[in-house]
Amino acid sequence: MSNAHNHRPGHGPEHLPTIPDEQTPLIGNTRSSYSEPYDESADGEDEDIDPDDFDLLLTRSSSYTTGLLGPETNETPLLRGDRKYSTNSRIGHATTFSSRRPSVTSEAIEDEVASELDRAGHGTDKPTLFLGGISHGRFWWIFGNVLALHFVSCFDGTIMASSHPVITSYFQSSNSASWLSTAFLLTSTAFQPLLGRLSDTVGRKGPYIVTGTIFALATLWCALAQSMTSFIAARAVCGLGAGGVMTLGSIIVSDLVPIERRGAYQSYINMVYGVASTSGAALGGFLAEHLGWRAEFGIQVPPLFLCVGIAVITIPGDLGLSFQAHKETVMQAMKQFDFRGSFFMTTAITFLILGLNLGGNVLAWTHPFVLTSLAIFAVSFPSFLWIERSASRPIMPLRLIHHSPHANMIFSNFLAAFIMNAILFNMPLYFQAVLLTSATTSGLCLMVPTIAASTCGTATGFLVTWTKRLKWPLMLGAVLFLIGTVVLSCLQRGWPLFVYLIFLVPLSMGQGFTFPGTFMAVLAASEQADQAVVTSTLILWRSMGTVLGIAGSSLIVQNSLWSYLETYVTDTAARDAGIPGGKSEVIERVRESVEAIGNLRGLVLEQVVRSYEASIRAAFLSCIIIALGSLMLLLPIRLPRLGERKK
Repeated sequence: MSNAHNHRPGHGPEHLPTIPDEQTPLIGNTRSSYSEPYDESADGEDEDIDPDDFDLLLTRSSSYTTGLLGPETNETPLLRGDRKYSTNSRIGHATTFSSRRPSVTSEAIEDEVASELDRAGHGTDKPTLFLGGISHGRFWWIFGNVLALHFVSCFDGTIMASSHPVITSYFQSSNSASWLSTAFLLTSTAFQPLLGRLSDTVGRKGPYIVTGTIFALATLWCALAQSMTSFIAARAVCGLGAGGVMTLGSIIVSDLVPIERRGAYQSYINMVYGVASTSGAALGGFLAEHLGWRAEFGIQVPPLFLCVGIAVITIPGDLGLSFQAHKETVMQAMKQFDFRGSFFMTTAITFLILGLNLGGNVLAWTHPFVLTSLAIFAVSFPSFLWIERSASRPIMPLRLIHHSPHANMIFSNFLAAFIMNAILFNMPLYFQAVLLTSATTSGLCLMVPTIAASTCGTATGFLVTWTKRLKWPLMLGAVLFLIGTVVLSCLQRGWPLFVYLIFLVPLSMGQGFTFPGTFMAVLAASEQADQAVVTSTLILWRSMGTVLGIAGSSLIVQNSLWSYLETYVTDTAARDAGIPGGKSEVIERVRESVEAIGNLRGLVLEQVVRSYEASIRAAFLSCIIIALGSLMLLLPIRLPRLGERKK
């Protein structure tokens, strides 16, 4: 049927700018932008726009900028995509009406509640500041829900650090402790890229609700587990749910918040992440000892189900689908889904994590399972890259890792994650094996870098929004990473404890500037239609950097330690300390357990401590080279400034 507004004078398509939807440029595009030119309809005319809709679009997309860092035109790829979704889209697009009274369905109830939230949130006739016509009230319900799920996910992901001894002792399976974190990390990493592309296919709401429900049910499973095998399986499912809600939550916020204001909301997410991670690691052991480890998981279940219920009501059903150039049914979209690429990518990541986490930790590097896992990765990952070359909707578009600035930022972020986790993994070892502090003290010492990273991460989002510049957080973070690795390589025994904590600050500040800064810059340099897959790709490579940082640094430390122990430890010193097996027994003991160092006395203690100090320094020195590579990747990229709205 025809719309009356199409014939209003002054508002027809011939009087409109060449903006059929919210595609007004805001910031300068980069040379590597992989956008497609806007394709007009077949008859060569722009789609008609309601005058009220046009005013709303104009207030949200018209912008000016005071300068650019690059020579390109003043255009923001992130805001080119179609943003015209609303809670009433399923009703508004109808062309015929039934004379019968509509039945009351759950979908109708959701739409009615969402409409009430929008009407209550608007309050005035002023246009909303959020995309998709979402009111202030409704947005804060959505964003608050995202923050709540982020908090529980981060809290749940870090409680194992201090509570796993209680759980493994309960099941009398201390030798399975490493699987508790490996299972969670495996699923939370392996399936994240699939969720980005899947949400482009079926929308954001469905996958977000499903992963949230999985997370809640898996957490309940953890609380009720009757065996270690059951508990490990529950942790694996928890990883899938937690990784899903965190990835999709970031994508949903990017769908609703204009890029020039995205930094402020990213700061809120960083703040929640820091508080949750710190409290999870600090309170996990306390809750497990005083409330019981089952209650530790049980108290998370009601908030999780509450968050899922809020998401069902508040998140628009077509969120994410409106970026498609041609509307498709779910079945049509699923036919083009990259199932082959998904299989090979998941297989590659799974066996890489298994091989690197178990090798040198639970199993020897020469163990058949470790070698087989790494061999499967070596075959499946190149196969995945080959499949992605011809996929119509690839899980990870190869242009993201082939062309600047995306490739530079993604790989620089990968190296930064490698460095950060290599340092954080080995600093407790340095405190315990070299400075001979307790495990509790070494854990508390890591609170300082966590606070520094959270503070800088929170400030970065607000500062990017204020300065309108995207490159400075990346460069500052890379420089701080380089400074941090250099000063940590110079650590010496005998200093006051606060000096070691101060030396950890530059690296932690680098983390705070780098990770949120990269996230903002990658989004700003990407098409709105691609922001989901860009987000999941960035998180994937960051997670792989985490895994490789821990495994790579552990490999360096263990190999160096064996060499230094053979060089420094003498058989005479070992026997003088009352160890009947001499040098070989000392080496075997201290390589198996750090606690064995505290039982040594005399000259052999000094020899072992010296060996640990030299081996950890070798790992830190290797991080200097990696930090330099991360900085070199960022130097040549050109990023535009964020645009400002016309007032």
